[in-house]
Amino acid sequence: MTFHVVSIFPETFDSYLKESIIGRAIKNRKIKIKFYNPINYCAPKERVDDRPYGGGPGMVIRPEPVLKALSKIKLNKRTKIILLSPSGQKFTTSYAKQVAKKYTDIILISGRYEGIDARVAKIFKAGKISIGDYVLTGGELPAMVLIDCIARQIPGVLGKYESLEEERISSSEVYTRPEKLVYKGKSYKVPKVLLSGNHANIGKWKLAN
Repeated sequence: MTFHVVSIFPETFDSYLKESIIGRAIKNRKIKIKFYNPINYCAPKERVDDRPYGGGPGMVIRPEPVLKALSKIKLNKRTKIILLSPSGQKFTTSYAKQVAKKYTDIILISGRYEGIDARVAKIFKAGKISIGDYVLTGGELPAMVLIDCIARQIPGVLGKYESLEEERISSSEVYTRPEKLVYKGKSYKVPKVLLSGNHANIGKWKLAN
């Protein structure tokens, strides 16, 4: 799968994409990440943003540079175009699995400031996705979240052990050594059920937690 990221700050992805599972997936050519910076498609001395019509604070990213950046991406029937927006559909693992199964190319449009001129989404019929009920400085962090979660659904990205862990019953509470932890004179113990070896009871405890 290829992720095409449209962003005026592509360097913010550098350290994250080099690490752990995602870095390994790129190295093993399971996924590709390509960047398209709208600033590169502005005329000399031309700004990538401008004041919003109708007034209000902040600036809006102009449509022309974004449209020119998007025109450099070869679209096909298995291309999904996503605009990261706090007003979009809530992102879930279920959505990530559907996208990973159906598409080979994902275009992620990352906004900044007050957003991107709304005509871009209308022209390219982009679906809007939000990663939560809050507002961030830009769309770069949400884009990383989508890349991480969608990439995990692609065969071969996770190792065998990680794939097994992905499907296991999980709990919000996890423990490791030592069995008894003493901190500032107070003792904290691992729940007895986790030390019992009774996998049925352990499974029930995990579901309950």
